[in-house]
Amino acid sequence: MGLLVHMGGLGDVCLSESTILSITRHLGGTLQAVGNRPVLEPFREYFTTIESIDGRKWASLFSNGLSAPRLPRVVFIGKDRSGAFRRRIAGLASETVFIDMYPEGQVVHVEDYQLGQLAAYEISPVRKAIRVKRGRRVVIYAERAYKKRKWPAESLLEVREQLQARGIETVLVVQPGLSLPEGAAARVFEGLSDIADFFSSGGIFLSNDSGMAHFAGRCGMYPVTLFFDADPDVWRPSAGKVLRCSGVEPDAEGVALLVVSALDL
Repeated sequence: MGLLVHMGGLGDVCLSESTILSITRHLGGTLQAVGNRPVLEPFREYFTTIESIDGRKWASLFSNGLSAPRLPRVVFIGKDRSGAFRRRIAGLASETVFIDMYPEGQVVHVEDYQLGQLAAYEISPVRKAIRVKRGRRVVIYAERAYKKRKWPAESLLEVREQLQARGIETVLVVQPGLSLPEGAAARVFEGLSDIADFFSSGGIFLSNDSGMAHFAGRCGMYPVTLFFDADPDVWRPSAGKVLRCSGVEPDAEGVALLVVSALDL
């Protein structure tokens, strides 16, 4: 039995999926997972159990003042600039595997960056194979902007109008609680399992750079992703198209044409 610790968000876990696949195959699939439980649940196939990092049971991972049971191995995928967390888990496990989550100051895709670290542990890298189903529908996802700039929902609604005028089936999905103009019809999903079921029919997924873009790609959709701040060479979904918007304001017609070019017509 071993433990995998991954405290990233939805996009982080999607980008780590090939790494997790490689490690579980190497170790015989005997890992339990600890992290953001709702985010890890769609990846349950890789784990025996999934538990929340907020649980009292795992407080010992972060405090030298608490005793903790010995583990045969701990796999940690994350950021640990000071090395404090690695030193802590080294005292708890007979074997530790540390995978730095994402590159800093390097232009290399996150998936490639993580897989490149496996050789140090004599683990063969295996990429998760995803069957992309482009289909003939377009799902547009709108969300609030936090730290990163996002193309606003109003602009995405303009794209929907452009696509609908061409007779293309278009569905707007929004983050729970997002305000929309009066009369704008949209779907809201509360759980990732429901979202995964909805995505499983395939199609084009248009959104800003977001965890949901990675999740849509993971579920077989074809992402068309707008990047304003982050470098798509590092952060892009593993499939699909990207539109670099840094210093350039996209227009609805141009984005609609990009989406149309990706459709399986």
